[in-house]
Amino acid sequence: MSQCIVLTIGYGNRSSEEFISLLKYHHIQYLIDVRSKPFSRQKEFNRDSLKTLLKANGIKYIFMGDLLGGKPDDSFYYNSGRVDYNILKEQPFFRKGIKRIKDACEEGFQIVLMCAESKPQNCHRSKLLGEELLKLKIDVKHIDENGVVIGQDAISERLNKG
Repeated sequence: MSQCIVLTIGYGNRSSEEFISLLKYHHIQYLIDVRSKPFSRQKEFNRDSLKTLLKANGIKYIFMGDLLGGKPDDSFYYNSGRVDYNILKEQPFFRKGIKRIKDACEEGFQIVLMCAESKPQNCHRSKLLGEELLKLKIDVKHIDENGVVIGQDAISERLNKG
């Protein structure tokens, strides 16, 4: 088995051209949308528009915000108005989503987990998903707001110091 690597990206204020360019540069085959609500003020990043854009560029779109989203609807997952990742990460639906990511990675697919936030240290891609995937010995790398790839360890270090 080859080294299992999962990339993450946030579209932030990127243009759709810049976004696609980054995905192509990293040879992405599957974009996994991990937004709880797959909508954006930037029309091209709404679920249907994004799916069409990706398909035109040979990238498959998969929505998994229902399994891996960072802002669930149910108040059960919140503590003092903030999502409690310790509760969320123990849920069967979340574990199922993580297993699907692990399986895809082990199959050798080039995948990227996508959310809106461009700074990985401000997003559940690193705080929740990255930490959980790291426990499974999956190498998680985040494409930051400047297009630079940063490892989960470096992001965790930033978070723990701040």
